Amino acid sequence: MKARILLLVLSAIVAAGAFAQEVPANVAKSLKDASAAVAKIVALPAGQRTFENTVAELDRITAKMDTETSLTAFMQFVSTDAKERENSRAADEAIQNWYIDLGKNEALYKVLKSVADKKPKLDPVQQRLMDFTLRDYRRSGMDLSKEKRDRLKEIEIELTKLSIEFDTNIAEDATRLPLTSAELKGVPPEALAGKPKNGDVYLLGMDGPTYGAIMDYCEVEATRQKTQWLYRRRAVKNVQVLEKLLKLRWEQATLLGYKNTVDYEVEVRMAKNSETIKKFYDDLLPVVRKKALADFAEFEAAKKEFTKDSDAKFMPWDYSFTKNYLMRTKYAVDSQKVSEYFPMERVMEGLFGIIQSLYGVEMRDVTSKAKELGLPIWHEDVKLYEFYDKASGKLLGRLYTDLYPRDNKYNHAACWGLQARRVLADGTVVPPLAALVCNFTKGTAEKPSLLPHDEVETFFHEFGHGLHNLFTTANYARFAGTAVARDFVEAPSQMFENWVWRPEALKTFAKHYKTDEVIPDSLIASMKAARTLGSGIETEGQLFLGNMDYAFHTAPGGNVDTTKVAGEVYEKFTLYKNVPGTFFQAAFGHLTGYQGAYYGYMWSLVYAQDMFQRFDELGVLDPKAGAYYRDKVLARGGTMDEMEMLRDYLGRDPKMDAFLKHLGLGGG
Repeated sequence: MKARILLLVLSAIVAAGAFAQEVPANVAKSLKDASAAVAKIVALPAGQRTFENTVAELDRITAKMDTETSLTAFMQFVSTDAKERENSRAADEAIQNWYIDLGKNEALYKVLKSVADKKPKLDPVQQRLMDFTLRDYRRSGMDLSKEKRDRLKEIEIELTKLSIEFDTNIAEDATRLPLTSAELKGVPPEALAGKPKNGDVYLLGMDGPTYGAIMDYCEVEATRQKTQWLYRRRAVKNVQVLEKLLKLRWEQATLLGYKNTVDYEVEVRMAKNSETIKKFYDDLLPVVRKKALADFAEFEAAKKEFTKDSDAKFMPWDYSFTKNYLMRTKYAVDSQKVSEYFPMERVMEGLFGIIQSLYGVEMRDVTSKAKELGLPIWHEDVKLYEFYDKASGKLLGRLYTDLYPRDNKYNHAACWGLQARRVLADGTVVPPLAALVCNFTKGTAEKPSLLPHDEVETFFHEFGHGLHNLFTTANYARFAGTAVARDFVEAPSQMFENWVWRPEALKTFAKHYKTDEVIPDSLIASMKAARTLGSGIETEGQLFLGNMDYAFHTAPGGNVDTTKVAGEVYEKFTLYKNVPGTFFQAAFGHLTGYQGAYYGYMWSLVYAQDMFQRFDELGVLDPKAGAYYRDKVLARGGTMDEMEMLRDYLGRDPKMDAFLKHLGLGGG
């Protein structure tokens, strides 16, 4: 869920015809109504202004507008209709520009500041909302001269447009690769089922399941090589888009007085500044490099073994295939056979069962009632669920799932917060709404959807985000659910991945799709033994992505040859040589939304593994452990400082030991 700084008024922009596509009528009306509501705050007589009718009311106004428009803006990622996707992007641009104007509304800022200057008696969450609101106005340039504010607004509008273009180019990338059956030797038939075919030639897209199947199982090295090469050339037009974004982001940050874009982006995160991030990476790299060197030697030896070529060199396109080879030969884990224990239906049942038992909730499939709830079902794969608290019987929230790939759909896995929990002035609670959008292996006429174990892990990860959204008890939308510091937001989802490695959890649902045999203890033990196989190489991959992002956003002036820099960073932070003609950055969607802050994935993993220690000790199915975690972390959302929340949950300062142990890098 992309955080939006409090930013007003779009009507003039819409009237001026600033959007290539038509802004949907419901969005235009909602923006107009929100602007009118903001004007009422501004018009309040000075003597009548209170925290409740200014700061809290602004939170309610923006949350109401988000609720009314979010599904329309979301359709760009999931709709099968090209026109709806275009209009959705226009809506998204309109909404973001409305927020930009809101952040430049000097009259509103003065009203909010006048309330703060009275130093009203507020509880800690109210004070946090006040502080964050004023901080947002400072970060949107309210302390600058009018000339600089006007320039900042121009930059922000252009950033919005370019960011949408960047995301669209990835989602609608039409990269296809023709491959013969011989070239695809070893790829499971179900991975090719339904793919366009002319005689013996398949035309394959670069969606996650297809790409993954080739890299995991194809015995023909040349096929893996050209598949990866093409995969890393997706959305190549984004290179120019990104380089424009980098210059504008630098100008935005330095106009506001920050040293670089990273400092601007992470001021509001746990890391606080670019120096902290650099130290985090500098400290971690030598530790990870030791494991990566051992991994590389092991994988290269394995390649020599299976190719029977003593001169074989281990290449980046060999990684997944070699890992599968080692899993089979060293650990007796065949990933295709493992997937037979994870039919999607069983995984769903097991995941839901764990959630309901662990957290004291009841889940109901209400897909058939979506229309009467006023909620759309945009594809036959989509399901809608309601979550109820068992103790109180109260509705906690609703969650969509859209789990399988299709053309023009968002092509990774993510959770969108579509409606934030909030409490209205009359005490009415508005429940949260979220959507899980994934791209898992789909079933065929011969077999149901059988998930590789890493897809099961991804499913639990995204559900971790979903629960963070749904279990929140925050009264203000600003702090509801995943509205936490961005370098903490991944921690609850990363922590939930651990459940797919624990026998007591797996045995509740991992059953063979044909025989109903429960996954054997010996197989689970082998999978766990292999969990850190290649962890050094994989962690270095994360270090590369984070440092590529860091290098882009600390380059003076934002002047970056992104392809050259990406290649240099790749060779510094991984043991591979860069492959000419590849463009990692072009289809790296986190460069919008996580720009300057991708370090947060690795950073939050430290906290995720530390938080899991309590479940490790008490039991991953222990309802008391679940209730404690739900109350101390998930329910709180962003209502308190993340480090204080961690200390309260852990009963101590966070430690890195569990993180290092998780990666097979030592630690207690």
